[in-house]
Amino acid sequence: MKRIGVLSDTHGKLRDEVAEILQGCDVILHAGDINTPKVMESLKEIAPLYIVRGNADKEWAEGLSESLSEEICGLRVFMVHNKKHMPKEMGHYDLAVFGHSHKYEERREGDCLFLNPGSCGPRRFSQPVTMAVVEVEEETGELRVIRKDIVQDTQVSTDQKNGCAASEKEKADGGKKSSEEAFSVDKLRLILRDVDKGKSVSDIAVKYGISIEMTEQICRLYLTHPGIDAAGVREKMGMPRDR
Repeated sequence: MKRIGVLSDTHGKLRDEVAEILQGCDVILHAGDINTPKVMESLKEIAPLYIVRGNADKEWAEGLSESLSEEICGLRVFMVHNKKHMPKEMGHYDLAVFGHSHKYEERREGDCLFLNPGSCGPRRFSQPVTMAVVEVEEETGELRVIRKDIVQDTQVSTDQKNGCAASEKEKADGGKKSSEEAFSVDKLRLILRDVDKGKSVSDIAVKYGISIEMTEQICRLYLTHPGIDAAGVREKMGMPRDR
């Protein structure tokens, strides 16, 4: 039996738990947003690495392909960072791997298994930290996907608790600020600055008196659209322009 480690969106962090799982794999697939060559080199030391370039992979990754089509462990594999860049016809592939959304996804369409292993880098939202291992029977070519939840901690419950606290704070303020005032470009600039500093979703939510859900939306837009500024975040969230 062959084992394929599948991961994505490590964003500069290779967790010890992830490296330990990969030690038992014959091959590693990385669907982009690796962020640093150091992580890539560390993965290559564990097992042969197939990788594609993600939207957050900058100048250092110019030599990486944006898509991959290979036979790996007897499987016909296609890999790309963002699934919207996949070919329309995927019937001649056994496995299609993608990332970008930080959300684990596993589904079949005909003979092709579509797999997003989620993110196993820094926890940036309240989503679980995940990767996957694909086991392939060499004689039959049958495959089985094993989801790996890397971190089980109290971050989600803490975020929810702090989100409630933020909501109560908003109520205590008597709703004095309209949503437009609460998310001015200047305020968003401060929020984005804290994101760049690595502040957690819960800390940002409490600091600026906004809900966890809204904070996650802001962070997601900012982190998945390189180069976007505060005004761009407001526009994508459907907010009116600052006067």
